[in-house]
Amino acid sequence: MKVATAAEMKEIDRLTMEKYAISGLVLMERAGLSVARKVRELFEKKKVIVLAGGGNNGGDGIAAARNLHNWGWNVTVLLMLREDKLSPECLTQYRIAKQNGVAVEFRKEVSERDLHSAIVIDAMLGTGINKAVTSPMTDVIRFLNESAVKVVSVDVPSGISSDTGQVMGEAVRADFTVTFGLPKIGHLLFPGADYAGSLFIEDIGFPEIVLKDDRMITETLEQRAVAMLMPDRQRYSHKGDYGHILIVAGSKGKTGAAVMAAEACLRSGAGLVTLGIPETLVNIFQTRAKEEMILPLPDTGEGTLSAKASEKVRDFLTHHADVLAIGPGITASEDTFNLMVNLLEATAVPMVLDADALNVIGGRRELFRKVKAPVVLTPHAGEMARLLRSASGKSSKEPNEYDTRRGVETDRIRVSRTYAKETGVTLVLKGVPTIIADSEGRILINTTGNPGMATAGAGDVLTGMIAGLLGQGMNPLDASCAAVYLHGRAGDIASRTKGMHSLIASDIIGTISDAFLSLAHHE
Repeated sequence: MKVATAAEMKEIDRLTMEKYAISGLVLMERAGLSVARKVRELFEKKKVIVLAGGGNNGGDGIAAARNLHNWGWNVTVLLMLREDKLSPECLTQYRIAKQNGVAVEFRKEVSERDLHSAIVIDAMLGTGINKAVTSPMTDVIRFLNESAVKVVSVDVPSGISSDTGQVMGEAVRADFTVTFGLPKIGHLLFPGADYAGSLFIEDIGFPEIVLKDDRMITETLEQRAVAMLMPDRQRYSHKGDYGHILIVAGSKGKTGAAVMAAEACLRSGAGLVTLGIPETLVNIFQTRAKEEMILPLPDTGEGTLSAKASEKVRDFLTHHADVLAIGPGITASEDTFNLMVNLLEATAVPMVLDADALNVIGGRRELFRKVKAPVVLTPHAGEMARLLRSASGKSSKEPNEYDTRRGVETDRIRVSRTYAKETGVTLVLKGVPTIIADSEGRILINTTGNPGMATAGAGDVLTGMIAGLLGQGMNPLDASCAAVYLHGRAGDIASRTKGMHSLIASDIIGTISDAFLSLAHHE
C-alpha cells in the first residue's frame, strides 16, 4: 500500500477536487461520516466532546459531531479558534452544525467537567503541521493526555508530524486514529505509531488512480506483494540452481554469528553455503557446521581475519560462489578495513554487508561508488550514524546530516532515501519498523516483527536470509524486501510459542520455514 506525506495528501486532495470534480466539502462530509461511524462501532452511546481546530481537520471533526448528534448522541464541539479564524470549509461545517442544533462553544481550555464520562474526538491539528505546537494548544493536549478518557484522533493525532512520526512539542496520545485514503508516514514510524493507537484507514471517495500514483514512492511491505516476489523452484533442478553463498563471518568469541547467518541462508532456499572463517578457528566451526561447508581464511593469529584473506575470498568468488555476505562477528580492525577495501574494489558478485563490515567503512561512502556489483547494506541506527560521518570521523557537512543514533531515528526515511541515492546501494535500515531504500529513492516500510526480536543475533539471521534470496536470482531490492518481511514474520510466528521475553535468534531461524509457508495463506 502507498504511504503518503503531507504534501502528497495535499496533492491528492487537489487532484480529487480539480481533476475529478469532487468538492472539498463532499470529502469533508465523507470524512466526518467515517469518523462518526467508527465511534459508533467502537463505543456504546455516550457523551462525546469534539476538540476542533480551525482548519479542515476541525471541519472533519465538526461533521463527525453533527452525524453523531443526528443519531441521538450527546455531543459538544469545543472550537479552539474564533469564528473569524476558521478555514472556509470549517466555517461551513460550523454553520451547518449550529443549524442542526449541535452544541458548539469557542474555547481555549478544557476542564475536568468537560471530559467527565466522555469520549473525545481529537480534530485540533491535521497532517500539515510543520512546527512545534504552542500554548494554549499544548495545555489542552497535556490535560487530555493526563485524563483517563478514550480518544479518537481524526487523520493524525494532533502534534504528530505526519512525515516523520515525531512529536512536535506536545502530541495527543490517541486510542484510535481514523485516517483517510492512505496511511501517513507518521502513522507507521515511532513514536507516532504509538501515539496513533489502533489505526483505521477509511475510503472517503478519493479516485483509486490518484491513490496509486507512481510518483508516490513510499509503500508498506504487504504479504501478497512479497508472495509474488518468491522465486519458483523448478521440478528439474539441483542445488547449483539456487545459488552458492559465501558468508565471511565470525571471530574468536563470536562464532555464533557466522553459524546463524549460514543456517538462515540455507533456510531461505540457498542451494549451497560456504562459511569463510579465520583459519585458527576451523576446528571450532567443523564441530558446529552441518550443511555448511568451511573455507579457512588467513587470520591475524588472534582468531580474526587478516587483510590477506581478500585474495582467497576473491578467488573463491570467481570460481565458486554467486553472492558474498560479510560482517557478522568479524570484529573491527585495520585488517578488516583493508579487507573490505580490497573486496569492494574487486568483487563482481552481489554483496551483503553487515555489522563490522559497515563499522570499519564508516563515512567513506566513496568506496560504494566504485563497486562493480550490487551492494546491500544492513545497518541498525548506530551503524547508520557511523556511515553518515565523514572519513575523518567528524560530523558530515553534507545536507541531511544525521550522525548520531538519535538523529537517524528521528528521520529514518529521509536518512535512508538520501544515503541510498547518494551511494547507489540498497539500504536496509534495521529497526522499528525496518526501512528499505533503493538508489532510485523508493522506500518500503516493513509491517512484520515484534519487540521480542530485539535480541542478539537477529541481524545475523537477516543477513543470511537476504544473501540466500540474492543467490536464487532475486534483485537486491526484491531480495531485501522479501527477507525483511519474512524475517519479521518468522519472529511473529516464533513469539506465539516462545513469547517476546524469551525469544532468541535461533527461534527465528526455526520458524523461517513457517514464514515461507504463510505466504500462501492470505491473512
